[in-house]
Amino acid sequence: MTTQTAELVPSYIKDSWWTPGNTEGATRVLDANTGEELALVSADGLDLAAAVEHGRTVGQRELGRMTLHERALKLKEMAQYLNERREELYEISYRTGATKIDNMVDIDGGIGVLFTFSSKGRRELPNSNVIQDGTAESLSRDGSFLGGHIYTRIPGVAAQINAFNFPVWGMLEKFAPAFIAGVPTIAKPATPTGYLSEAVVRMLVESGLLPDGSLQLVSGSARTLLDVLDYRDMVSFTGSASTANSLKSHPNVISGGVRFTAETDSLNAAILGPDATPGTPEFDAFIKSVATEMTVKAGQKCTAIRRTIVPAALRDDVVAAVGQRLTQRVVVGDPRAEGVTMGALASLEQLRDVRGAVEAMLAAGGELAYGTLDAPVVRTAAGEEREVADGAFMSPVLLTWADADAESVHSLEAFGPVTSVLGYTDLDDAIRLAARGSGSLVATVCTNDADTARELTVGIAGHHGRVHILNRETARTSTGHGSPVPHLVHGGPGRAGGGEELGGIRSVKHHMQRTAIQGSPNLLTAVTGIWHTGADRVIAGAAEFGAVDGAIHPFRKSLAELRIGDAFASPLREVTLQDITDFAHTTGDTFYAHTDAAAAEANPFFPGIVAHGYLLVSWAAGLFVEPAPGPVLANYGVESLRFITPVPAGDRIRVTLTAKKITPRVTDEYGEVAWDAIIHNQDDDIVATYDVLTLVEKDNVTYGNWAS
Repeated sequence: MTTQTAELVPSYIKDSWWTPGNTEGATRVLDANTGEELALVSADGLDLAAAVEHGRTVGQRELGRMTLHERALKLKEMAQYLNERREELYEISYRTGATKIDNMVDIDGGIGVLFTFSSKGRRELPNSNVIQDGTAESLSRDGSFLGGHIYTRIPGVAAQINAFNFPVWGMLEKFAPAFIAGVPTIAKPATPTGYLSEAVVRMLVESGLLPDGSLQLVSGSARTLLDVLDYRDMVSFTGSASTANSLKSHPNVISGGVRFTAETDSLNAAILGPDATPGTPEFDAFIKSVATEMTVKAGQKCTAIRRTIVPAALRDDVVAAVGQRLTQRVVVGDPRAEGVTMGALASLEQLRDVRGAVEAMLAAGGELAYGTLDAPVVRTAAGEEREVADGAFMSPVLLTWADADAESVHSLEAFGPVTSVLGYTDLDDAIRLAARGSGSLVATVCTNDADTARELTVGIAGHHGRVHILNRETARTSTGHGSPVPHLVHGGPGRAGGGEELGGIRSVKHHMQRTAIQGSPNLLTAVTGIWHTGADRVIAGAAEFGAVDGAIHPFRKSLAELRIGDAFASPLREVTLQDITDFAHTTGDTFYAHTDAAAAEANPFFPGIVAHGYLLVSWAAGLFVEPAPGPVLANYGVESLRFITPVPAGDRIRVTLTAKKITPRVTDEYGEVAWDAIIHNQDDDIVATYDVLTLVEKDNVTYGNWAS
């Protein structure tokens, strides 16, 4: 929606915009700041079964035409497109009560998730549609039968039910990993702010970047959605615990196999360490964090600090400092007005709910230490200071409790600019109070004492999805208590829903099925695209070690020519005592095993003086390298290096190098090749194993001409 007219917010179904035939029964959506009617929302008559089938067929087919890398690159293009139009989204978002800072969290944060997943997908995943999980295990004596695990995308849709408080970030943080995995999304935003989600989807559709069937939008009720889902599909829900419990009890979840993950209510805590007294950087950082979490998004964050747990002797100091910061820095009003730092709640219904929760907490023993439940004086879009009858505005509220164990403070959530300050007696008591939240998304531990940090973190970690440790070293650089980042897991146990989102590539795998596979090395290689020991090879190099007559050194092949299993076997090279001595003195590595025969012989691992492991790896490079300019552009590292058999003077070594994994980069003229490297001695004992990583041209043109 781009105008303030009461039009129907459309759905995007089967790659077309859809609205119901009439507006009877449609929900009215209002501007959170003024009460002006903005839109009507209804999905009456929408065919959810057809939407699901479209995702399972068209969406799956079109996403499956691309690799993981290609889908990740497409996300970057979407992020760039949205980034160019984010000012338009800001203007729409102001109507939800969001301030400029709130927009950075929601809109910029959502776009940032797309950028992050695009980057991680291309750096950390194969350029294919199969992810190998770990290494294969030999299940037979002769190595002819192997077993392992792979990830492939689930064959259905990802139904994503989102909350009202983050209409952009909440949608995109679910969409991004599903898209990379290759699973079509059906997004169901919350009605009060769904018009902003619709604006994002409209922009993505206009960009022309969405593959058919990859993203559908349901604007309005989707109560029967789970009726048309089955084991092929997954549901990602964010919202109230009561709604989550209702959805989890659906027969298609209980017995039909629908994958279900939830992120729900959370009475998050912030714990002030006993060392963080007034005047310390930690105390100041803590006060700033509490005040910020109370007011960003008007406290309507599932990660906001609801329980502020502090040493009992510092409770009054904390209350005074938080109150002072709120007084000095918080201006409540229409976010379109200059100077406003906290906007309205998302709707009048939310305002009633928050006030009702606070009143219940006051009746249960809470005391009002700061703020009011009366309608506050706010700054209007015209710059006036007055009460606004139709705006969902509320003052920040700080509660204190004489009884830190009062049941209501650990069970009721006022989903707005509200926090309770509780006093603890010692660290065990602080841990106990934090745990009374019955499972939370996040907790902050604020201390500069290592022992305190360790004791509190270990004590509360099992009750929380994330622990944010705050001190003077991180006060300026921390992303904050309430800001989930795409690199780390977002979710929590118990009351928080027990679900798990984000977490980098983990969240891509949430949309995939892990399957055990068994078979021969050749067939596992064919399925995974990764060479397995025992699979066929075409070996160049030393004839006595299996080289095929006329085989080309694999370093002479571009990615267009190189194949999994292309290999090189070197001749043997003798190791002399002089070589070992020279390497020791040249490098300064004079460890006794390389320089002192008596001491080396006394060591249970060595037969006497032995060669340095890094000398052997260096020699191995000399044995397998093809020195002329060619498709291999650079060696950028080794992985999983293990030294297995010591090599004394007089032994001989050789190396076998096999193209193990080939990953072309979508945006570059080169790709990555991982080579399986094994060093053997003259008795065919394995001396060392590792992977060599190189960058190789896609086409042998430039360097090929030089070489010729």
